[in-house]
Amino acid sequence: MISRKFRLDAVLIVLAIGLVLDSAPAPAAAASEKIAPRVLTETAGNATTEALVVLADQADLSPASSLQTKLEKGRFVVNALRAAADRTQGPILTLLRQRAISYQSFYIVNMVKVTGNRALMQELAARGDVARIDANPYVRTSLPVPTGTVSDAPPTVEWNIQQVHAPQVWALGFRGQGRVVAGADTGVQWDHPALKLQYRGWKNGKASHKYNWHDAVDHTKVPFDPFGHGTFTVSEMVGDDGQGNQIGVAPKAKWIACRNMDANGTGSPARYTECFQFLIAPYAEGETPSQGKSALAPDSINNSWECPASEGCGVETLHKIVDAVRAAGIFPAMAAENSGPNCSTVDNPPAIYASAVSVGATDSANNIASFSSRGPVTVDNSNRLKPNLSAPGVNVRGAVPTNQYQSGWSGTSMAAPHLAGGVALLWQAKPALVGNITKTETIFTHTSLPLRSTQNCGGSGQKVPNNVFGWGLLNLLKAVKAP
Repeated sequence: MISRKFRLDAVLIVLAIGLVLDSAPAPAAAASEKIAPRVLTETAGNATTEALVVLADQADLSPASSLQTKLEKGRFVVNALRAAADRTQGPILTLLRQRAISYQSFYIVNMVKVTGNRALMQELAARGDVARIDANPYVRTSLPVPTGTVSDAPPTVEWNIQQVHAPQVWALGFRGQGRVVAGADTGVQWDHPALKLQYRGWKNGKASHKYNWHDAVDHTKVPFDPFGHGTFTVSEMVGDDGQGNQIGVAPKAKWIACRNMDANGTGSPARYTECFQFLIAPYAEGETPSQGKSALAPDSINNSWECPASEGCGVETLHKIVDAVRAAGIFPAMAAENSGPNCSTVDNPPAIYASAVSVGATDSANNIASFSSRGPVTVDNSNRLKPNLSAPGVNVRGAVPTNQYQSGWSGTSMAAPHLAGGVALLWQAKPALVGNITKTETIFTHTSLPLRSTQNCGGSGQKVPNNVFGWGLLNLLKAVKAP
């Protein structure tokens, strides 16, 4: 008979071998290939830089698709992501703590941000439990700049809101009541007259920013917006001051926000990741992400930004993160970028991903904007159709700090919020859709106004869908009335 002690010793040996194999160093050449070229450049001459260590073990979120409710999906996804990080990050975090190396741990993707020199990057890349090391630079990207001036309230609902037929949906009794949208952007002037009553943190005459605001840049406790872009995009989703400034698609929905870009419009992969992580499970200032509550996640997230190579994003940098947002039953609306009119200019995360619902920009005559990026996506060799939809994004008027309104904003940044806000209208009208991103996307695409183009990107110009307009112009009335 084999003794109990012998069996225990054998198990311990097997576990020890597994741990050794898991963290066994990779060959030097293979290790170097794991490190982004930018990281190698920035660590030349023993210089230090920030980098993102992505672990090989990532959570399997596929079971979420079989769950019925958004609450169930969110709970499962967040728990699975946290479990994967807790299970595998220990050895690397111990190493970093022992050497007093600065780091930030993430769970929305199993990843650790580190600050170190070339030797540290090579040491980490040589580990078997590390998949790759991405760059994390802070480089300003180009955000839309308004050409118009501060203006008084117009006598009617803004043209772009009418173009997607939101007022007809309001007439049916659906203004987004009971739904929550989110903005990940340069911040928000939370007490703007067009936004204050819609802020989830405003209740009974008092403001509480707990679970409703996070600043991934400066970690401020009170929402603010030193740029204006974030205030504008949130106002397109929910803006209405009750005094004639009807600038939002879903004026009775609530909003929350996360600041992922600074006063110059500068973002980074880590900041984008931190905001997505907050939004799938909001946590209070002073709490850790592990204390976040998935039940407080929004219904949709508007992302009017892109992460190009200059910001350190490779094709895969944000892929798992956007997949996780969608798996959690949160609708991921993305600006399709402003690099048109050439084909295959939808070429940066997060708009390129299949899990992202990307939006191109049209003018008041339903023409595609010259700047609106076109598909197909070729940077990942997928030849994927993009954008998925189009919405107004030329000469749009909205809210800006401080307590003002401004016209002349143009960009796919202005187009995407129509879709993110539209989710609130559709999900209020059809509660059975809540958390079902695939069916929601299908309804939006198949009820859109078909638009064709003489530009034959990917051979699809005269087809619907095509790589200029996607499936066409967002039509919220038809979406709400769809069977």
